[in-house]
Amino acid sequence: MTEFSSEEKTILVQYGIKKYENEATVTEKLKAILSEKDIQRNIDTLIGTQRVRRIGPEILQNNESHTELPDLPDNLKSIIDTL
Repeated sequence: MTEFSSEEKTILVQYGIKKYENEATVTEKLKAILSEKDIQRNIDTLIGTQRVRRIGPEILQNNESHTELPDLPDNLKSIIDTL
């Protein structure tokens, strides 16, 4: 696994949520590049900081009305494209 900074992990999770919204799918897709613990921790942090909201038992959504998605760094673009 590639080492990512905590900010990069958060960005990957946010863009994974933007792409899939279903929490189980996001976790499954990101498991190839992040540990399940990192994924869950970042989801919890994003919900706690109101950057992501839960709109059902399994559905997550970026809270774009509250905060904008961070810019996607070049080194993460190919990763998000292949999710």
